[in-house]
Amino acid sequence: MKKRNALLLAAAGLLLIAAGFLLLRTSIFPVDNLPALPYLLIGVGCGVFGHGAGAWISRQALKNAPEIQKQIEIDQRDERNVQIANRAKGKAYDAMIYIFGALMVSFALMNADLFVILSFVAAYLCVVGISIYYRIKFNKEM
Repeated sequence: MKKRNALLLAAAGLLLIAAGFLLLRTSIFPVDNLPALPYLLIGVGCGVFGHGAGAWISRQALKNAPEIQKQIEIDQRDERNVQIANRAKGKAYDAMIYIFGALMVSFALMNADLFVILSFVAAYLCVVGISIYYRIKFNKEM
């Protein structure tokens, strides 16, 4: 990520955090219909700020060390590291399927709102559908 983009992301994150706190403390914008909006802005702002600031800090730390920067790029593109990352994602997906299922059942047993349960079901089916799509696609390629 370029230096300018990282700083813009960090600034955008700070603006989102400030907007969230402003909505939380004042009533400039009526949030009666969206009571979670300030918290959502703060959360997204923290994530965006962290990503931008982290990229900028790592860029600054590696600015005077081109040999370390080159080694990091090689490590990121290394076939073994890519295989390890893909296997970890696969294991996380396998665990997620069971965790989502248990969560849906527990919310149904707690008599949660139908919208909440259907949202979980829709997300679950979306993840499974994406998995099936890529399984078919990769099966045709190999």
